[in-house]
Amino acid sequence: MKYKPISLTLTLFCWIAAAEFVTIPGQSQTKRNINETDLFEFVWIGDPQISPDGSRVVFYRVVPNQERSGYNGSIWLVETSGGGAPVELITGKSVSGARWSPDGQSLLYRRDGQLALFSLRTKESRTLTSVPGGAAGAVWSPDGNRVAFVSSTPDQPAASVKSPAANDHKSDVHVITESNYHTSGRGYLNNTSHQHVWVLDIPNDPNESVKPHQLTNGNLDDNEPAWAPDGSHLYFMNAPEDEQFTKRFLYSLSLEGQVKKIATIPMGIFHLAISPDGKQAAFHGAVVTQPPRSYSQFDLWVMELKENATPRNLTADYDFDMNNTITGDNNNLATNGQGLRWSPDGRFVFDVSSKRGRTILVRVDTQTSAVEEITNGDQAVLNFSLTPDARTFVTVISNPVMNADLFLIASDGSQRRLTSVNEKLWSQLNLTLPEELTYRSFDGREIQGWIQKPPNFDPQQKYPLILQVHGGPHGAWGWTFNHEFQLMAARGYVVLYVNPRGSFGYGQEFGNIIQYNHPIDDSRDLMVGIDEVAKRGYIDPKRVGVAGGSAGGMVVDWIVGHTDRFAAAVSSRDISNWETWWYTTNAAWFQPVWFKSPPFQEPEAYAARSPITFVEKIHTPIMFIEGEDDHLAPSYAGGEQLFRALKYLKRPTVMIIFPRENHGLHTFGEPWHRVERLQHLMGWFDQWIMGVSHPEYGA
Repeated sequence: MKYKPISLTLTLFCWIAAAEFVTIPGQSQTKRNINETDLFEFVWIGDPQISPDGSRVVFYRVVPNQERSGYNGSIWLVETSGGGAPVELITGKSVSGARWSPDGQSLLYRRDGQLALFSLRTKESRTLTSVPGGAAGAVWSPDGNRVAFVSSTPDQPAASVKSPAANDHKSDVHVITESNYHTSGRGYLNNTSHQHVWVLDIPNDPNESVKPHQLTNGNLDDNEPAWAPDGSHLYFMNAPEDEQFTKRFLYSLSLEGQVKKIATIPMGIFHLAISPDGKQAAFHGAVVTQPPRSYSQFDLWVMELKENATPRNLTADYDFDMNNTITGDNNNLATNGQGLRWSPDGRFVFDVSSKRGRTILVRVDTQTSAVEEITNGDQAVLNFSLTPDARTFVTVISNPVMNADLFLIASDGSQRRLTSVNEKLWSQLNLTLPEELTYRSFDGREIQGWIQKPPNFDPQQKYPLILQVHGGPHGAWGWTFNHEFQLMAARGYVVLYVNPRGSFGYGQEFGNIIQYNHPIDDSRDLMVGIDEVAKRGYIDPKRVGVAGGSAGGMVVDWIVGHTDRFAAAVSSRDISNWETWWYTTNAAWFQPVWFKSPPFQEPEAYAARSPITFVEKIHTPIMFIEGEDDHLAPSYAGGEQLFRALKYLKRPTVMIIFPRENHGLHTFGEPWHRVERLQHLMGWFDQWIMGVSHPEYGA
């Protein structure tokens, strides 16, 4: 059995919710268009945690700091009855991860990298840990007497001989022994320290000292500790660094530190959740194939907690991704906390599924594998929490005219809004919903996309168009808020964003079809999409632009090297040279995922699909936006190469480099940098498409 909807009452939810924010013809037209600096007033929320009795929810709230150089987090609470406004419980520059104690009287949370305990009765906090490696991933024992967490611990140093002069010198030299050695931002991976499981006893006396105990050790990173339901022991996972995507070792761990391997699971797994009777584990994972696929769909699995058990794929016949995979420029800053939840009887597992541009709260039957869709409508469920009786959910939901808010969802799927954290700003803005479209591509394959139109759109006029290309390339646009799209529409552009072949949420075959072909056929899907919109008659064919980031930046680089159709292009965090990228990316890509062999064995294949090969054919004015600390898509493997070559060819180009920023500039970069990025993006298009002069970009 595949799936069936269990609620039809929410089909129009997003349209109803959107009415709170969108100017409707005939109503007051006092709202203004959104601008880039509105980001300074945005509020992001996530990580909802519903209390054991279901009466309250704590959540993580993030805002730009006063200097707009970073973000401040705080922990807030709201009643699920909806009878009162949210209240701030815990503030500070670095607080997050609140978790209810089983009795609902305390909150465990992180402050400045350590664990702290907040009393709901006294409204006071105390710090519990001060471990050098910090504390993360904290989970309460079922009886509330203990907490397990993970912390980085230096490995036992190897014996060595040092000269007397070296005793007072701390070297800053990096000795590299692993192929993965760089972080995605500033700094290097620490291969002499690994993450291990610790436990601490919660004191009854607030003045009693707390001494955490390290339970595991070794040269692998231990992660996701989870308690057995009776609290007698823990489970955790690890795997060698170069096998993280192909296997996980699952262990049982006694409170005395005795470790027993239960199974070697033949895939990378995450979101480990133990059943109420302690007999099964549920987790997300993707089938490992030989040769490896570039895209392996996330499925929901269960496995008996006994030696040499075999995982069972519950969603093998539900051909959509389990887990939230929707791309948005405001989805990643606060929406942590996603996981899996069991029903009390152990019959069902609750999860989120990504399906054709939407994310849906689902219930999966562990006996029949039936998938029941609880929520419905044009929206993205970013994460959720569930009461112990599995009768009430609290979700974080986003849609194109709502950044993210909390909604209470009953078991029948009906939902009630609990927060409106951006109400003050949103009440001033004229935001518009996109129009969904589907079309047949060059080979007959169905492609889904959206058209974001300017406020007060007039189909009798001719508008400039910007095509937006998502990254991944196995990403996916969808029914979630994108500041950049709303901004472009507000500036008078029609925005087309499309999920070409290779995107999440359309099935295993659709996703992996680009494996040894990206960015060729997925680019063709996008060009057909422009043709489809052009047929509607309101697009000026001489004023068409294209923008994309990461793998989407590579697609932009590729497209402008194969057509002069575009008046302007912006490529961000791109890859222009596959060979350089293979040698320099922070994640060593040694598996035959994008090419069948390394570049020194098949250089012609790498060159054939590298945009830099076609640089002499690029005549489109193009801007490159790069993060100085981006080591996932290093600028010297992307925009820098094309920029240098185009300058030699005397073609119109400019490169914008953001200091201190990594690959996540557009979603969680410094607030001022995010705003400046949007200003440069729009400035380039305005110059070449709208005729607005920007001397800072040169002639």
